[in-house]
Amino acid sequence: MNTAAAALTKLPSHRDVVYELRSVSKTFALRRIQALDKVDLRLERGSFSSVIGSSGCGKSTLLKIMAGLQSPSSGSVVLAGTPVMGTRRDIGMMFQHATLFPWRTTLENIVLPIEIRDGKHAARAKHEDARRLLELVGLKGFENVYPNELSGGMAQRAAICRMLITEPEVLLLDEPFSALDELSRDFMNMELQRICMAREATAFLVTHSIPEAVILSDTVYVMRPRPGRVVEEVPIDLPRPRTLDMITTPRFGALVEHIRSRLDKEAL
Repeated sequence: MNTAAAALTKLPSHRDVVYELRSVSKTFALRRIQALDKVDLRLERGSFSSVIGSSGCGKSTLLKIMAGLQSPSSGSVVLAGTPVMGTRRDIGMMFQHATLFPWRTTLENIVLPIEIRDGKHAARAKHEDARRLLELVGLKGFENVYPNELSGGMAQRAAICRMLITEPEVLLLDEPFSALDELSRDFMNMELQRICMAREATAFLVTHSIPEAVILSDTVYVMRPRPGRVVEEVPIDLPRPRTLDMITTPRFGALVEHIRSRLDKEAL
């Protein structure tokens, strides 16, 4: 096998299930709206999954339930063998905007979750871990820089470090690069893949972009609206590490077209 072929690896077919949702439904009683209907998800350790669907299909509600920010009306949500009853330190979240505090340095922003939960002494003890994370994401030397001196992409890299500092079991990503320009977004997606592979992280992404879901994911969950429900799990059989060159391949195009046609069908 040549070097290039050896570098393209597929993930193991059988891994531990880290996060599982069983028949999760959510109804907002005051508005009499059923946002989710019997959603089933299984996230295996080290896998990258995405959910995609039209606006209003319940993606944001699903992510809030997975994060412990909302409770389901029925069904079960289990992380690492324990029911999710609220926010937890083993759940990492990343949002559309980095939301770094402008009066804190990059390093201080990264250890903020530790400081909030465990105090300043515990946060200082995590400084070396934070420095290693900064090196992992390519921000070595920016420890004492303030957010207004960082570009959008650099700020999101710092946000990745802040998400990872608590060593979470699962990473929940809410369109983290949607505010970036297209070139920066593509680059950051490749960086996110590299970081997740290096950390063997389990990740779940909410996105409106079909190509983004395909290039990053092992599985894409397609949702229908009103009420939100998973109508198909699409396995992405592209080898890893993924590259942007794959976007032009016939297989990538076929996967994107399949998901788009399924979304179009559900929108009718």
